[in-house]
Amino acid sequence: MADYDYKKAEELEKKYDSGLQTRNTGPYLKFFALWFSFCFAIYHYYTAGFGTPVDFWHMGFHLSGVIFLIFVGYPLLTSQKAGKVRPVSLFIYGNVPLYDWVLIVTGVTASMYVGVTWHGLTIPWLGIDLTTQVMRQGNPATLDVVMGTLLIGILLEAVRRTLGIIVPIIIIIFTCYALFGPYIPIDILKHPGIGWKQYINNMYFPSEGIFGVTLWIVSTVVFHFVLFGVLAQRMGLGQFFVDVASVIAGRYTGGLAKVSVVSSAFFGTISGSSIANTVSTGSLTIPNMKKMGYPGYLAGGVEAAASAGGQITPPIMGAAAFVMAEFLEVPYTTIVVAAIVPAAMHYIGVLCIVHFQARRLGLKGMAREDIPHLLSVLKRGWPTAIPLFVLIYVLFSGYSPNMAAFWGITSAVVIGFVNPMHRLTPRDLFDGCVTGVKYALAVGAVCAAIGIVVGVVNTTGLGFRLGFLVTNSAQTLAESLHPVVALVPFTEFSVQNITLFVSLVLIAVTCILMGAGLPTTALYIMLATVAQPALGNLGVPPLASHLFVLYYGVISEITPPVCASAYAAAGIANANPFRTGVAAFTLGIGKLIVPMVFVYSPAMLIVIPEYFTWAAFLETTITCAIGVFLLAICVSGFFLAPMPALFRALCAIAGIFLVAPGYESDLWALAFVAPALVQQILARRSARVAEAGAT
Repeated sequence: MADYDYKKAEELEKKYDSGLQTRNTGPYLKFFALWFSFCFAIYHYYTAGFGTPVDFWHMGFHLSGVIFLIFVGYPLLTSQKAGKVRPVSLFIYGNVPLYDWVLIVTGVTASMYVGVTWHGLTIPWLGIDLTTQVMRQGNPATLDVVMGTLLIGILLEAVRRTLGIIVPIIIIIFTCYALFGPYIPIDILKHPGIGWKQYINNMYFPSEGIFGVTLWIVSTVVFHFVLFGVLAQRMGLGQFFVDVASVIAGRYTGGLAKVSVVSSAFFGTISGSSIANTVSTGSLTIPNMKKMGYPGYLAGGVEAAASAGGQITPPIMGAAAFVMAEFLEVPYTTIVVAAIVPAAMHYIGVLCIVHFQARRLGLKGMAREDIPHLLSVLKRGWPTAIPLFVLIYVLFSGYSPNMAAFWGITSAVVIGFVNPMHRLTPRDLFDGCVTGVKYALAVGAVCAAIGIVVGVVNTTGLGFRLGFLVTNSAQTLAESLHPVVALVPFTEFSVQNITLFVSLVLIAVTCILMGAGLPTTALYIMLATVAQPALGNLGVPPLASHLFVLYYGVISEITPPVCASAYAAAGIANANPFRTGVAAFTLGIGKLIVPMVFVYSPAMLIVIPEYFTWAAFLETTITCAIGVFLLAICVSGFFLAPMPALFRALCAIAGIFLVAPGYESDLWALAFVAPALVQQILARRSARVAEAGAT
């Protein structure tokens, strides 16, 4: 297998991720922006290890840098990104028009205004006389309202330029809900309403809104882990992952596809982006899979499905794990332990489908000479894994996530400079810092803007109102369905059981739709704020409900028609994007099913004492794994031999019964799968007899 090339991977990511495509700037501005990005990264690295400034100053610095780099790099219209550098004039400097410079100055001023005026500000000749922020809380001054209004508008434009129009529209809808509460036609959603002055007070002043927990976490945790992932790949960890995956899985049936799955799982431990994960390993695995006979759409689908799983794979989970720990007020290690088994179920599903598809297509493993030797892989690559172990060790030692990132980055740099097998140069370090900052821009802007959604939900009680709306609607639907469901033989479904199931389906669909195109951290914050309270009303444990919305939000990465990871994989494979998306969604069936399992049986998550027993854990986990296995057979249409449609349907029904916790459902699963197993054994015997006769 060819060597991993991080530069090629970054070029591919830039090609397929619109959030990384920036405009051409003049040479002087380009030089300044590069060094500004480097200093921006160094500032965050230093504060992670030696102390973060007080929150409103630190978030102000972070937001100011994000706004500057976005409006320098991202033009008003997407078509302007590829334009030539226009000459300097009164209205253009460095190919950045005057209106963007006005937005930069205004945005930086509004970002730093909270810190500057925190202890009051008096400028007689400008007529400014502000008391301390504590005295203005609840009754903001006119200048506060002006600055807050400007910052909200600039943030919405920054998000539109980096991620598209969907998120700004969502935020505007929430804003309208806050302002026009008395006029909402649905009684359960109606509220007294908030005036614009109070709205700005809640959204602009720290504690919630823009300068709330979302911006704080992204500026103290998410940014640092994005930077760590970039530097770790540049110092050789990416090549080590691919080599280890080749040793583990390369020799088996469908070897290269299994290498793709395993290496993507490894990459997911350090990557904060499904697209980054897809192009990093996909730049190697997808072309090689096609050479071995995989159809392009299937090769792309395998990579996209495996890469999307990286966002639910501990320890980093797209940085959502740290936000979840903050929301739930539990140790970070609790989130990691809870996420291990569900993530494993996803990869069991992908690996099983890959295996049976390879059997059906007659594809073999990698040639022996193409598989690297384990000892040579470890000898060459073991130093590159040290930063990841350092990061995990510090995290599990009880230190803060930003301290763990500090030591992870430090060890990556030190080892990168002294490792003779894969040596970092100062230029690599500089480029890595700049690239890490670019990756973090969209996340920084959208997490600050998503703070508005969080603020509206907290101010108006919208989360609980939506929860009641969902459960009431589900109960009404359940009461209508109950007479029909009661006709199904050998089953007993109460209205309460049907209500829970319908609610889960409604919330899952909502999460998939709302999560489309969002970075993992931002989508989790929004879904945990908006969709999770409905699960709380249904009695679902908080940890299970938070993981539920995260899983279904991440599924949007491989759910057509908006499936960014699948489209990136399709581009590398030169395959039909929609067909690749369908293949990726099908391969990710484990991730689609597992959240339902740990809602009904939280014992799978291990760390919820009131539900966990070893008997319940083993029964749930083993039957779920076998159920995912049977669903993989159904999807592939192959087990010991090609499987007719009727028996595939029986495997699907058996798989669903096994996934559903409970001994009775397990017995029904056995009854359904038995005919399919008999058919496969007989078909296999017939095939062997035919082969013997032919010889």
